[in-house]
Amino acid sequence: MSVQYPLEHDWRQYIESTPDVLRGKPRIRGTRIPVGLILGYLAAGSSAAEIIKEFPDLAEHQIAACLGYARELAEFEVAV
Repeated sequence: MSVQYPLEHDWRQYIESTPDVLRGKPRIRGTRIPVGLILGYLAAGSSAAEIIKEFPDLAEHQIAACLGYARELAEFEVAV
């Protein structure tokens, strides 16, 4: 199962950050699962299916949203 991020969906629908949960770290909305953890699994070569097996409350589109979030951060430019 490959993770495909549907371009018509905004990652902001699936990722949130509030100061009272996980000290403000970005997480999957409605959970305490940090985006960084999911990205770490993906970086280590885990498939979406393997991640979902580890975290059954997750769906593939939430994992894909983590990639969309990371992509947007990678494209961030600081105004000079």
